[in-house]
Amino acid sequence: MLQAILHGVLLALGLILPLGAQNVFVFNQGANQKKLTHALPVILTAGFCDTFLIVVAILGVSLILMSMPTLQLVIYIVGFVFLIYMAWSLWKEKPSNIDEIEPMSPKKQILFALSVSLLNPHAIMDTVGVIGTSASIYEGDDKLAFSIATISISWIWFIFLAVLGRIVGTVDKSGKFILILNKVSSVIVFLVALIILKNILALIL
Repeated sequence: MLQAILHGVLLALGLILPLGAQNVFVFNQGANQKKLTHALPVILTAGFCDTFLIVVAILGVSLILMSMPTLQLVIYIVGFVFLIYMAWSLWKEKPSNIDEIEPMSPKKQILFALSVSLLNPHAIMDTVGVIGTSASIYEGDDKLAFSIATISISWIWFIFLAVLGRIVGTVDKSGKFILILNKVSSVIVFLVALIILKNILALIL
């Protein structure tokens, strides 16, 4: 069981640590919100989405879904549209100081978090191809331990990102770092969208 736990922890860290749209958004909301508790919608949404993806991957359901080209295309297109909108929203924010930053509403946080979590084809394929495949070598209690380990790392990481973002937001009274962060976040999200567009064209052509 210890091997399964260590495997799950290391695998989850390897998949979640790279800077992607989801991580950037969670950190960004931690920094932009006036209080850490105001970033709870994005933390909870990202955490539950990852939990859902991990569970369906381990159960093998996602392998069946992603074997359908039409469904893949729909996920890619919807994901592309949401990411472009998110990149544009982040880019247009131009506060001159921290008090002028308009915090994202809980509803908008949830919507964006859903888009970067469930409509991110690369995140889905990572979960299906890596976590789902890795989990297949375990049975019974070992598989349960592996699942809990991977899910726990996701939750801990999202909380850490939001807390780190809040610390940065508290220190940056001028709002200059937040402005730069929003621009960098926008570019990263836009690049992810371009990669998805490439996949859309590959499926169509």
